[in-house]
Amino acid sequence: MPVVKKAGWSDLDVRAVDTGRVLAADAVQECGSGHPGTAMSLSPVAYLLYQQVMTHDPSDPAWLGRDRFVLSVGHSSLTQYVQLFLSGYGLELSDLKSLRTWGSLTPGHPEAHHTAGVEITTGPLGSGLASATGMAMAQRRQRGLFDPDAKPGTSPFDHTIWCLASDGDMQEGVSAEAGSLAGHQELGNLNVIYDANQISIEDDTDIAFSEDVGARYRAYGWEVIDVDWRKTGDGKAYVEDIDALLAATQQAKKNTKAPTLIVLHTIIAWPAPTKQDTGASHGSALGEDEVAATKELLGFDPKKSFAVEKAVLDHTRAVKKRGKEAHKEWDKSFAAWRKANPERAELLDRVVAGKVPAGLDKALPTFEASDKGLATRAASGKVLTALADVMPELWGGSADLAGSNNTTMDGQPSFTPRSKQTDTWKGDEYGRTLHFGIRENGMGMAMNGIALEGLTRVYGGTFLVFSDYMRPAVRLAALQQLPVTYVWTHDSIGLGEDGPTHQPIEHLAALRAMPGLDVVRPGDANEVSVCWGQVLKNRSTAALALSRQGTPTIDRSEYASAKGAAKGAYVLAESSTDVPDVILVATGTEVAVAMQARATLEKAKIGTRVVSMPCREWFDAQTKAYQDKVLPAAVRARVSVEAATPFGWREIVGDAGEIVGIDHFGASADAATLYDKFGITPAAVVKAAKASIKNAKG
Repeated sequence: MPVVKKAGWSDLDVRAVDTGRVLAADAVQECGSGHPGTAMSLSPVAYLLYQQVMTHDPSDPAWLGRDRFVLSVGHSSLTQYVQLFLSGYGLELSDLKSLRTWGSLTPGHPEAHHTAGVEITTGPLGSGLASATGMAMAQRRQRGLFDPDAKPGTSPFDHTIWCLASDGDMQEGVSAEAGSLAGHQELGNLNVIYDANQISIEDDTDIAFSEDVGARYRAYGWEVIDVDWRKTGDGKAYVEDIDALLAATQQAKKNTKAPTLIVLHTIIAWPAPTKQDTGASHGSALGEDEVAATKELLGFDPKKSFAVEKAVLDHTRAVKKRGKEAHKEWDKSFAAWRKANPERAELLDRVVAGKVPAGLDKALPTFEASDKGLATRAASGKVLTALADVMPELWGGSADLAGSNNTTMDGQPSFTPRSKQTDTWKGDEYGRTLHFGIRENGMGMAMNGIALEGLTRVYGGTFLVFSDYMRPAVRLAALQQLPVTYVWTHDSIGLGEDGPTHQPIEHLAALRAMPGLDVVRPGDANEVSVCWGQVLKNRSTAALALSRQGTPTIDRSEYASAKGAAKGAYVLAESSTDVPDVILVATGTEVAVAMQARATLEKAKIGTRVVSMPCREWFDAQTKAYQDKVLPAAVRARVSVEAATPFGWREIVGDAGEIVGIDHFGASADAATLYDKFGITPAAVVKAAKASIKNAKG
């Protein structure tokens, strides 16, 4: 029978755990789809965490002092939903009955900002563990930002990240990226319980997965604790040894020098009589007969569904009282901290409110006009350095490309254990410059975790072409509406000699297709400054696409202010005629190409307006009146200019418009040669403008 050794649990505790098992089975049976097996076998694990291990307050799910819980095995959403119900977070039986249905609080996978008590949207395997790594990094940075002098374990900013992961999580590459990073960073505040049940959709994982996961994580620098319920007791019987698991969690909390992986060997769907330890219990309902047999085995009425005894619910919801008491004690230490740190308290209040500093606009640099100009990546680096003092919550780095991405704020220390400093990079555990290593997807997922912690603003860089490696993380950031910023440089064929493997072609269009992501490609250094400011004000998921090559810094005394970039598109250079004969719409370094084409067209008495469009998403958010003012419907002659796939530009230029772009991969040569050979030139734009004018008249 389940739960032989029970960490001081009463019969009510055991009954609550078994109630959790049958609720999981009932919910999937009611829905007709879902994942009952893992939720059943993890019921005692989740119960232990919510009732005894984690610091949390169900009456205040957003409490700053709470531990964070990450269900990386997101398909087993019932593992968390049942505990949220039992603990009193607001879910009720009706919510469990409506699992995976329209409008319910219990969607198929947990969703942040949707269900009280759910910290993070999970489901894509490995993503939760990787984001938990980011949470642990953020917790340490936040402590350094707000309470660096407190003794370990005494700060109101101390908390622990608890993560439940599965065999599937361990097989995904992103968990390896994150595991390596977490071990290197010595994240003692990160504890992962790995449910090694050795079952996936294709049944026994031996068919594809046979490595020693614990050995791998030891090599990463983790503490690894093995708890084998399959071999407890006499070495053969399956015993849910809660004492051993509780001891492992306590040992994990004591280890502040390394993350901890608790390898827990379980039997999926325990104790279902015939479906336990089978792939059949992983992702489908057990069936009425199996559910009834399981209930009978556990002492429940097989004819009743969603049965919860009042005594059980009263007992489990007592955690609300314990949570409030812990919260009250925390409030005392928090009040003492506020009194002793008024300036830091003021900073905290601002970031909790989601406000940018009052001095942000003043701190943003302006750049003098220059024909030689500046690479937009270099301008971005100067902006970041300028913001360092005014916005202390802003931090970031890159995936081993700091010098290329220009993501390092001058003079800021690295975020790294002191033992991991190098001759080039100095810092400490509270530093500000992040070094993600060549782990692009891991970086993206960690950034999501950092953003979910909520007290800092994070950015991370790589080459735009390698946004492909990050796409799962970017999608999850956009889905969760997280204020993370990607600094993607080398944004076109302009990176030159590295060739087609490094030259993004389809990436801008593909990223623009993603809901909730602002894709920002500034035209010059001053647009970079304005766009950075707008990204920080918007608090949305945003990607800056920046150039390797230099581009002219436009003379703003002759042309429009770069402030227009904040609206996503604006009239940079007006036509000499009252109504333009043609409108050139450009992004990034191609704005300069459009401006040169305009000069030629104007000399030929062709009235030409140039519209700089750094962000389609921002422009789409403007009023219809503003959009029509920038792109009047009466002017059908239009040309788009972007060194990328033409895909998506037809809706801007219309049926009479022409598109100057690239519909093939690049080549290895210097940037000037590539722009010339591939027809991204002023002459090509002039030709396209004349063709569009003819189209409009025809």
